Amino acid sequence: MPDGTPPEDDRIEAAVRAVLVSMAGDLTVKEAALLAELEGLGRTIARAKAEIAQLSVDDITGAHIPSATDELDAIVDHTAQATNEILDCCETLERLQGEVPPAAAEALQGAVTRIYEACSFQDITGQRIGKVVAALKAIEQRVEAAVANASGRSAPAAAATGPKTEGEELANGPQLPGGATSQAEIDRLLASFD
Repeated sequence: MPDGTPPEDDRIEAAVRAVLVSMAGDLTVKEAALLAELEGLGRTIARAKAEIAQLSVDDITGAHIPSATDELDAIVDHTAQATNEILDCCETLERLQGEVPPAAAEALQGAVTRIYEACSFQDITGQRIGKVVAALKAIEQRVEAAVANASGRSAPAAAATGPKTEGEELANGPQLPGGATSQAEIDRLLASFD
């Protein structure tokens, strides 16, 4: 600690040891065995804490999770692009309905309607992938917090922003590449669909 005072856990351990040492002559065999087991358990816990504190979470939080979320974002993007292409083709088919016999036009309209309905997968896929991305980010935060706690550091604070209304979240609409909405804003929007 900055003021030279040992951490509270260390002070408690030192006090318990002092009491136990003063009682050493008064311990029964069972109590001495229990004391030895407790000391062994304490060493095991201290070793585990040290190992957790030494973990390099940079690979997890700096590479693996961001890479996974980027891949999932790419899936959402490509799915949206494919869906838009399919919908454009449906519009072409709808324009052609007037040029075919009535029975064929009716069959064509039925097929186009089924395609429109099937394209709803894109929205559902986006929502589900959004949930996976949110879960990965929650795991990332918990890993960082566990390592920080084990090493005696304070955990990084999660980015906090005030809640937005649905209209504010949707107001930006489609944007050009490079000027797009931030990933954090997209994640909040996807989370609002739950």
